[in-house]
Amino acid sequence: MPNRLLTAFVAWSCTAFILPANALAQTSAPAPRDWPDTNPTRSLTQGGERAVPVRDISGLWSGLWGPRLGNQAKGVQLHPNDGTPANQPPYTPQGLELFRTHKPLEGYDEVPPAEANDPRTDCEPLGFPRMNHYNLGVRIYQDAFSVAMLYQYDYRWRVIWTDGRALPEVLDGGVEVNGDDYREQRWYGYSVATWIDDYTLEVKTVGTMPEDRVWLDNAGRPISDQVTVTETLKRVDYDTLEWSETIDDPKLYTRPWQTMKFELALQDPRVDVLTRYCSPREVEIYNEMFGDSASER
Repeated sequence: MPNRLLTAFVAWSCTAFILPANALAQTSAPAPRDWPDTNPTRSLTQGGERAVPVRDISGLWSGLWGPRLGNQAKGVQLHPNDGTPANQPPYTPQGLELFRTHKPLEGYDEVPPAEANDPRTDCEPLGFPRMNHYNLGVRIYQDAFSVAMLYQYDYRWRVIWTDGRALPEVLDGGVEVNGDDYREQRWYGYSVATWIDDYTLEVKTVGTMPEDRVWLDNAGRPISDQVTVTETLKRVDYDTLEWSETIDDPKLYTRPWQTMKFELALQDPRVDVLTRYCSPREVEIYNEMFGDSASER
């Protein structure tokens, strides 16, 4: 009996000391987070430690990790409108004349809010490729036939076809597909793509809106419906997607020119991204509070 009591006492003593330790461990550990932080954070695989997926660019990608390369406030990333000759686009006479009629809120030629004529201030869709130059962040889904890009600003999206269909032929006011089928212009155009290697997707887009409806960037550079936009999306490593863009618009520019090239960081796929919409009422409130008084100075 004494041995049996001693054994019971030792067991109780161990339990008394062990249980509080476990309880302490449970209370000191961070609670699981059902809704991850909305701030962009690099994924857990630093330095591309995981194998790079083949022909796969899906994921939540942010240009706001590190330097805010996704926020091209003063104009396209590679050539912001800063007044220097090096960043002056290769305008045709028509392109330069059109640019001078634009009154942007940002860039070297910015004007007070009351004088601006940016379609954005009326909450017109940004269209393509301007969406690529506006607070860039994107969630990409893909299947065997297409890639879908869901832009964070204004919750807009576009489809890029990867099923081998031909790029439409540009006509006045629209495009032609299949040799005899006329289609209307679209805010985000018609995009087709091919894999040029296992990690690089080349996208071409035509059939966008005309120059009286859209701008190229926040600095008021123009873009016409005759443009062909070429994008390259290259999976550099597991965590990094390199995105570049070149525009070829013979109506407004004398030669093709590259507008952006930077890296996007892969984010936690569970992040519920903050939304930003263009609301006419919020624009009106902003102008009442700040814009009108700034214009009077």
